[in-house]
Amino acid sequence: MPGLPADVARALDDFVAAARGAFGDQLQSVVLYGSAAEGALRATSDVNVVVVLRAFERERADRLREPVRLAHATVRLRAMFLLAEEVAPAAEAFAQKFDDIRRRHRVLWGRDPFAALAPSRTALLARINQVLLNLTLRLRAAYVERGLHEEQLVAVVADAAPPLRTAAASLLELEGRPVASPKFALREVALALGGPATEAALSRMSQARDTGTLPAGAGGQTLLDLIELARALRTRLRALG
Repeated sequence: MPGLPADVARALDDFVAAARGAFGDQLQSVVLYGSAAEGALRATSDVNVVVVLRAFERERADRLREPVRLAHATVRLRAMFLLAEEVAPAAEAFAQKFDDIRRRHRVLWGRDPFAALAPSRTALLARINQVLLNLTLRLRAAYVERGLHEEQLVAVVADAAPPLRTAAASLLELEGRPVASPKFALREVALALGGPATEAALSRMSQARDTGTLPAGAGGQTLLDLIELARALRTRLRALG
């Protein structure tokens, strides 16, 4: 699997074999998505897969319990189990997440269940707004609750990256603009919205994700800058609605 560490590739091969053995003809697809699918996996990243099934039966699912536990322990694999009939409804209910899956996925086995996936514009606008508003509320709470202990803010800053990046990527696509990756999409949108201060906040967010650290005294201001970025993204989103 090009772009993946050898241990992750082996774990995925083992997981696919175990899923095929467990579910048999009920298994339709196994799909890798997110950073692993685009070859941008970090040491602290989860390895995300969707298992698409024709049916979910207890006896067969039980056979996969131990392989899932082992894969999670070794490479942080996280599996979503989705019935084939649920793909389209899930894309509407969780439009931002499935828009990102559509953009960044790699079929490990079976047919591609997301090749023709297209969350509606209405659902995508509503979901992105919801995700950004929820992120804003969580960041404000973290600033107040953990601001006196800056070491506790590192994980909060790092965890803000995925929703901000996928929101930016979906926003650019809604505007009819090409998207290289969620990370570059956020950088492009953020620089247009916020200037140097926002660029510095993005740099610190990447540092928090890559190293688990932040410059001394930077945590609180970084959270405030990310809150403003989320607000600016919502303002730009409303212009599309």
